[in-house]
Parts: sequence; structure tokens; C-alpha cells
Amino acid sequence: MTAAMEGTPMPADGPEVLNPKHWPVPKGYANGMMAEGRVLVTGGIVGWDETGTFPEGFVAQARQTLDNIRAILAEGGAEPRHLVRLTWYVVDIEEYLASLRELGRAYREVFGTHYPAMALVQVVRLVERKARLEIEATAVVPSTR
Repeated sequence: MTAAMEGTPMPADGPEVLNPKHWPVPKGYANGMMAEGRVLVTGGIVGWDETGTFPEGFVAQARQTLDNIRAILAEGGAEPRHLVRLTWYVVDIEEYLASLRELGRAYREVFGTHYPAMALVQVVRLVERKARLEIEATAVVPSTR
């Protein structure tokens, strides 16, 4: 278990990962995060490009969704390392589970190895009919005072 996973602060410009000492180390997410600074919140972001076109397949849409979140983070002066929470909404949890290896690879390519607190919820459908998933993101950007 790394120090960060035990609740020791990460770098001064990033959030602190919270994981009670006797809990198993989570894989691909954090149990909790704590940070100080300016809060950046996205709406439900889907995997379309700037023309409103969705790529085919769950992983392709997930990657585009993560790219879209990264673009919003950049607009607010944030980076993926500032993320403290992601809430995923998927229309088919089996599709998600069947894609874990490829999804993990796409996640690391876009966000690196920073894993914020996450939740995953299966929903009946999303507003955009072609969307296979939607993600809400919360980041905390350290104050520059």
C-alpha cells in the first residue's frame, strides 16, 4: 500500500487520497478524496465529438468522453490530477464489465494513473439516444494565492 493510499497527502497541488488503513486497496478508483481550492464541476458529459457525432462502441465513446472532460478541465486551468470524483452512468453494465481491460487502457492514456473517487450507475437510457455512457466530473484546482 502506498502512502497516498493510506491518507498521506499527494503533491501540494493535488488532492489527498483517503483509504482507511485496514481496507483493501481499491483498483482503479479511490474510496475518498480531500482537496482545497477552486471547485470545477462538469455536467453529464457524453462521448460525442465537436460535430455531435458519436464513435461506434462503448470503449470509443468512453475515450471520447474522457477526452471531452479533459478539455473542460483545461478550460478551467485544471488537469486530470485535480479530479476528485467521477460519476459514470452506463446504459449496460455488462457492456462496461466486458470492456474493463480496454477501458482501463483508454483511461490511463487520457487521465494517467490518477484515480479519483468513482461511482458507476446503470440507467435505463440517457438523453442522447446514441450515448452508451455519460460521466460527471468534479475537480478541485488549488488556489493560486
